[in-house]
Amino acid sequence: MTDHQKNNFRIMALNQISPLGLERFPVDRYHIGNDMNKPDAILVRSHNMLDMDIPASVLAIGRAGAGTNNIPVKAMSERGIPVFNTPGANANAVKELVIAGILIAARNLLPAMRFVESLHGNNDALHQQAEREKKRFSGVELPGRTLGIIGLGEIGRIVADTAIKLGMKVIGYDPNITVESAWSLSAEVKKANTLESLLRHSDFITAHVPLLESTRHLINEKSISLMKQGVIVLNFSRHDIAHEEAVLDGIAAKRIKYYVCDFPSQKLQHHESVITLPHLGASTQEAEENCAMMVVNQLIDFLQNGNIKNTVNFPNIGMERESPYRIAIANANVPNIVGQVSTCMANSGLNIHNMVNKSRGEMAYTLVDVDSPVPQKLITGISEISGVLSVRYVPLPIQ
Repeated sequence: MTDHQKNNFRIMALNQISPLGLERFPVDRYHIGNDMNKPDAILVRSHNMLDMDIPASVLAIGRAGAGTNNIPVKAMSERGIPVFNTPGANANAVKELVIAGILIAARNLLPAMRFVESLHGNNDALHQQAEREKKRFSGVELPGRTLGIIGLGEIGRIVADTAIKLGMKVIGYDPNITVESAWSLSAEVKKANTLESLLRHSDFITAHVPLLESTRHLINEKSISLMKQGVIVLNFSRHDIAHEEAVLDGIAAKRIKYYVCDFPSQKLQHHESVITLPHLGASTQEAEENCAMMVVNQLIDFLQNGNIKNTVNFPNIGMERESPYRIAIANANVPNIVGQVSTCMANSGLNIHNMVNKSRGEMAYTLVDVDSPVPQKLITGISEISGVLSVRYVPLPIQ
């Protein structure tokens, strides 16, 4: 009997993962280390896996965070390996930083702080200089100002809620908004039918979208030309959501008053109208703990039950256990895979107790519960079906 059938698993952690997350792994079934031989799963935060030789033993990758640009997702999909992430687990941390960025820019706090640091003399001299020059740093208040939010996922929605509580008007644009997100969105958020409409009517613009080819350089020369004069642009999504040269040109033309982002670069450094933070979006104790606990829970459910929740390459799919004998199959989304699997099981004399199948783009995934133990010959037979990427026997552990 293999380790997988006993539900004993090896987890490789490529980064420091919050102990609150790791403690969720049952100690009698899981072995965790940063140099694990033949790991069943990999836990990662920022470690670059793009050129890593990922062992053949790996069944899943768990990213303790939302972005997966450091993981070779396409290659993993071709191997039938789900890549888990933790959407929303760090949402509050990012939201608070976005609001801080809005306030810093609205009140000109960064140049004001630099000015105070440059003053010389005794207290009387400092006071006189501050009173004489403070008008240079006069800002604006938020009530009545319009915040445009591009992307209304977990982060975008709670940024909208907080902005509304601060008295701001909010415009949102998200052509791919889910039904769940739409239900959760405040009725006070005005829907922009086009990105152009949002850009034209916003005093502040913040982007909360994943980095895809369709969103790369979303903030560019053309989009900046549509913005209000003196707009404040915030980017706490990914560096390449904004085109740096276009942003700097927009600042030079006084179209953009401030660019606030979480991604340092040489071009942006030392610019008086750029506020750059050292990638602090998810850097809170609470966010790290939330991400770790969430991704560990997802990995456990996948490894022990085959269930999938929150991956970037597989459909969400789960099935309650009604039998101790379960098979999990990942395959290309092509016709007749399920039919061939059913035929294999019938030929092996197995009765299907329950089955669920879902697809997402080019990927499909099937869970099958049967009424009796599964022979290795059947697993081998299913793996040989054209289009099947991986197949795994996931029985409940022997007591």
